[in-house]
Amino acid sequence: MPLNQSIDSALEKNVGAHGVADDALVAMLKRAQAALEALRARHADGSLPLLRLPERQDDLAGIRDAAAGLADGASDVVLLGTGGSSLGGQTLAQLAWWNVPGIGALRAPPRLHFIDNLDPLSFEAMLAKLPLATTRFVAISKSGGTAETLMQSIAALSALNQAGLAPRNGFLGLSEPARPGKRNGLRDLLTKHQVPMLDHDPGVGGRFSVLSNVGLLPAAVLGLDIAAIRTGAAAALAPVLAKKPPAEVPAALGASLAVALAESKGKSISVLMAYCDRLERFTRWYVQLWAESLGKEGKGTTPVAALGPVDQHSQVQLFIAGPRDKLFNVVTVGAAGLGPRMDGELAGLAGEPGFAAKTIGDLAAAEARATAETLANNGCPVRSFHVERLDEAALGELLMHFMLETIVAAHLLGIDAFDQPAVEEGKVLAKKYLTS
Repeated sequence: MPLNQSIDSALEKNVGAHGVADDALVAMLKRAQAALEALRARHADGSLPLLRLPERQDDLAGIRDAAAGLADGASDVVLLGTGGSSLGGQTLAQLAWWNVPGIGALRAPPRLHFIDNLDPLSFEAMLAKLPLATTRFVAISKSGGTAETLMQSIAALSALNQAGLAPRNGFLGLSEPARPGKRNGLRDLLTKHQVPMLDHDPGVGGRFSVLSNVGLLPAAVLGLDIAAIRTGAAAALAPVLAKKPPAEVPAALGASLAVALAESKGKSISVLMAYCDRLERFTRWYVQLWAESLGKEGKGTTPVAALGPVDQHSQVQLFIAGPRDKLFNVVTVGAAGLGPRMDGELAGLAGEPGFAAKTIGDLAAAEARATAETLANNGCPVRSFHVERLDEAALGELLMHFMLETIVAAHLLGIDAFDQPAVEEGKVLAKKYLTS
């Protein structure tokens, strides 16, 4: 069942003054037409490789082979990389129950560890406890110059050397190909140790790389259907390529809604609240994608990640009764009828006879519906997404939807979605302070 998006509860005529007015939305959709034309042109001439990834199949066998090599005899696979080099892989891995509370730690080997944050004590403790003889490391950096990834890689190489283990048997690198006149520290480091390297597509930025080998490699290690992920992504791109009008392109409709609400109603915060444990990392992936792509020249809206039902108890009070500066995006997955079923006698003893014969999924579905309706009933603009079954194709469609939505939103704001000048400035200063 395809991804279903509804903006009905974000319209002024339905939720009142804080919703988007029809004329503002129509005007923004007209502006989105040029963005869709630009996307089609860049798909046709190949100048934006991201748009070609959904249709690619020639690289999938190589990704599967690399994944099989990593998994063979491995107890643990450690992925070194930060930001876009990690969050996409985490998002896909969570589909296979990686890092899901209560079950993630119970997965059969290989166990995946995404070391995306730089913390000296936790990294040192991990290296001391890992069974290095059966651990594989994957270092990912598009430029090859990411300081965090370089230091982690050096530390991991040193640990393997000290244990008398050959790095070439326990390491894999993923970085853009060497180019004349441009230093690639990660590639230089790893090739010196005879570590095999995979090529990162130079035309696909880190935060847009989830459909490339950056995201698909860890997904394949966990046995996910990486071809289906791309098939789902193709479904999100299809209405763009079919020259549908902006109102019939879900990504263009979503971008137009977000920018129209920001410009006409001051909705400077975009909350993404997913009602599914396996979409928790997806919300974090969205935060980087939206923030780093759109936060420029004093423009953009601030993304906030939330997870339902837990954040009903920690954030919804603010969402409803706090400042009216937010657009809410609620993502639900078919849950009714799933999970443990309640024993009637025990439900009565708990003082909740209405729970009898109901499932945990019934409650989760009811809470998701109640939250979205309560927000809307209190005049908060709400956009809803629903997918009945969360599988590889559904997640691929969600990922591509939001990448396209981000690109269209950048066009509407008049900024470049693919650079990050403020981030680069911070990287330069960090290295300066480290070596001074």
